[in-house]
Amino acid sequence: MTIVRWEPLRELGSLQSEMNRLFDAAFDPSAPASGQPRRWSPAMDLIETPDHFVLRADLPGVSQSDVAVELEDNVLTISGERKRDHDGESQGHHRVERAYGAFSRSLTLPRGIDAEAVNAAFEGGVLTIRVPKPEQRKPRKIAIGDNAPQTLEGAAA
Repeated sequence: MTIVRWEPLRELGSLQSEMNRLFDAAFDPSAPASGQPRRWSPAMDLIETPDHFVLRADLPGVSQSDVAVELEDNVLTISGERKRDHDGESQGHHRVERAYGAFSRSLTLPRGIDAEAVNAAFEGGVLTIRVPKPEQRKPRKIAIGDNAPQTLEGAAA
């Protein structure tokens, strides 16, 4: 009979690895469920220049025709889809880590944006959107004295 020394720390390490795997699978939003594509959201940078807001979104593997940019009620929305480019079973893939599927990102812009002046370019897998800043409203001066109207706005005469 062989005597094997019991090492509780080794058992604890094995238990910790299994628990980590369990929690990663349960709470990681990017982890694929059985047969489901991984969700993804493109990385974006928003840069403010003196005259524009410049948004850059990394969209590797996405064609320009699969991207839509919309501006409605001061909300800029970028949406699209990165299509699955492989069939894991027929091509012998052992591990697939790249995410694919539909995505949508929205940003609220300041009021007064001229939607007609917004432009977008797509080059090298990077979407660049330039949004001109709205003109700053200047305060209105109100005259006080004899030349001023005698009624207040909204009040009956």
